[in-house]
Amino acid sequence: MEQYNIAIDGPSSAGKSTIAKKVAARLGTTYLDTGAMYRALTLSALRKGADLESEPAILAVLDESEIHLTQVEGHQTVFLNDEDVTETIRSTDVTKNVSVVSSHEKVRAEMVRRQQRFAEKGGIVMDGRDIGTVVLPNADLKIYLVASAEERALRRYHESVAKGMTVSLEQLTEDMKARDHYDMNREASPLRKADDAVELDTTHLSIDAVVETVLNLIKK
Repeated sequence: MEQYNIAIDGPSSAGKSTIAKKVAARLGTTYLDTGAMYRALTLSALRKGADLESEPAILAVLDESEIHLTQVEGHQTVFLNDEDVTETIRSTDVTKNVSVVSSHEKVRAEMVRRQQRFAEKGGIVMDGRDIGTVVLPNADLKIYLVASAEERALRRYHESVAKGMTVSLEQLTEDMKARDHYDMNREASPLRKADDAVELDTTHLSIDAVVETVLNLIKK
């Protein structure tokens, strides 16, 4: 099958990672979760006690952070300086702070450089918030996934409960709306739909239905 670069964007918990993983598996291509890269950086910054609002401080942390994403038995594994942090980066503390860390312009510029390096050979499915607009502006197909804040918060709630975490659905919903506003209004690479992206509302769609829709778009 011909190798394509696919960009999947959208707000938090719209289903980007889940859909991207499954599409990549069906295509037999590489999957890259850019959000996991920012989460790993956020985790590193929190551990070091860095000032998350300070761009120089976060840049210094990034300079000392080796972030690798690899496929292990069909699952993406995230390494921070050789430590497996796949589960740790999904903690509530990281989730609450990743938007601030990822808002710094120079931090994003370095991350974009690293991400584009992954895609140079082609045949990659990449998801995030600025893939179609900044990272892969010439992607063969751009998808923009959306879903209501209430539905996205419910998804995050079920994920957290399954991991044994105690969370409030009401608070998750408020956090989701706040993060949407922050991501859409930040100065550096704000979250927005690329002009040539196909928008898919996943609120009432199953995962398999979305995957099939994306695969059909690729065939076209």
